[in-house]
Amino acid sequence: MDYGKYLYRQNKLEQKHKKMQKQAEMKGMRLSLRIDKHDLETKINQARGFLADRNSVKVQMMFRGREAAHVDLARGKLDFFSKSLQDVGQLEDPPKKQGNQMIMIIVPLKS
Repeated sequence: MDYGKYLYRQNKLEQKHKKMQKQAEMKGMRLSLRIDKHDLETKINQARGFLADRNSVKVQMMFRGREAAHVDLARGKLDFFSKSLQDVGQLEDPPKKQGNQMIMIIVPLKS
C-alpha cells in the first residue's frame, strides 16, 4: 500500500471526525422583572430544550429604572427558574448583579 495514500485517507478521516464534533453553545435568555408566571414557564420550557441539546443557558434579568432597587424580587424569580430546571441542568454560576442586570448560568447535567 502506498504511504501517501494512507496519509491522505487518515487526513480525510480526521477531517470527517472533526466536522462531526459539536461544540457546546451558550444560549441566552433575557427576562424582565415584570415577567408573569406563564411567560416565565414558557422561558423555562425553552431553556429545558436548550439543556436537552447539551447547550448551556445564560439567564439575564434586565432592570429598567427603579426596578434595580428590587434585587430580592429578581433573585426570587431566578431561583424559581433554576429550581424548575434541576432535573436537566445544574447551576454553574449563581445569580449576581452586574450593572443593570442580574446574570446566572445553568449547564446541562453530566450523563
